[in-house]
Amino acid sequence: MPQLDFFALAMLEVVLAGALAGIVGVLVVLRERAFFTMSLTHATFPGAVAAAMLGGSVPIGAAVAAVALIAVAVGIGRIRSQGPAVASGVMLTAGFALGALLQSLAPLAIDVESFLVGQVLAVTGADVGLTAVLLVAAAAVWALAGRHLVFSSADEAGYRRAGMRPWIPETVSLALIAGTVVAIMPVVGAILGVALIVAPAAAARLVVRDWRWMLVLAPAIGITAGVVGLLASRWLDLAAGGAIALVAALLYGAAWLVGSARDRARPAEVRATIEARTP
Repeated sequence: MPQLDFFALAMLEVVLAGALAGIVGVLVVLRERAFFTMSLTHATFPGAVAAAMLGGSVPIGAAVAAVALIAVAVGIGRIRSQGPAVASGVMLTAGFALGALLQSLAPLAIDVESFLVGQVLAVTGADVGLTAVLLVAAAAVWALAGRHLVFSSADEAGYRRAGMRPWIPETVSLALIAGTVVAIMPVVGAILGVALIVAPAAAARLVVRDWRWMLVLAPAIGITAGVVGLLASRWLDLAAGGAIALVAALLYGAAWLVGSARDRARPAEVRATIEARTP
């Protein structure tokens, strides 16, 4: 996209990344995969470092590492005495430790900070294209299989009793989460990515109860966090990734205040009915 200067390109990327993170974040929140997502953001770090060492594509390296460590986590999670939480914890620590080890062995200096907290002002047209493609894919998945994703998230046993296979929506969910983590690395890096994915969707859930409205509100919050964070980083000379993650956290705090005030204003029986219907 040679017609755009570096800041305009960065602004386009944060808009797309915020929308993508919001849409996929709804899936993360409904399926309670926040800790897994945090682990996955760390798991992409060694792949990014290895790709930089070899002179290859950083997103491809991060994607390969994510797939490999997801396979390891799934294997650990199948051990009865362990479970998914243990698997995610192992993936988190092992992934980050491997990245740090590779960085220490690198024959050339590697800008590790750009992998950890992002470097959105250095994004390329290819980065923007990848984010756009994943945004379209995520929207298509929700449009075609949204009810299946919500049903399997709310009642996996019931989904199985209905004659359907829970591993299919689970695989789709993991693929979307992994793709999103890789796509937003240039914006918020490997460490802060979880903030942009989880905070907007969690904030949306505090304000609205229906998952359809969450799919509208969460991307809007994600875009707001990206745009405001990027502008703040320019005006105040701050790190863009940190500013975006902080704005996302502040928006979550604001949503919590709004949701709390609204719930206090409702009669107790109305609150109980709404909570019972929340997926």
